[in-house]
Amino acid sequence: MSWRDSAACLGTFDPAFFPAKGYQSGRKAKAICATCPVTAECLDYSLTYRAYYGIWGGLSESQRHKVKRKGKAA
Repeated sequence: MSWRDSAACLGTFDPAFFPAKGYQSGRKAKAICATCPVTAECLDYSLTYRAYYGIWGGLSESQRHKVKRKGKAA
């Protein structure tokens, strides 16, 4: 069983996870992520496999970029 099987977004095709600029910053997707038991695994996946677009692990592209920079500086 993969972490994806426990994801709150499983089976959801919601464009909110890939918001256009200015589209409420992905608030709807982040609200779904806030209820998810596997956000850490999702975030780790996005950083490992360089998911550049969308909301992953409850973070936007720019937020993940900051996390990645902090990780490299540590």
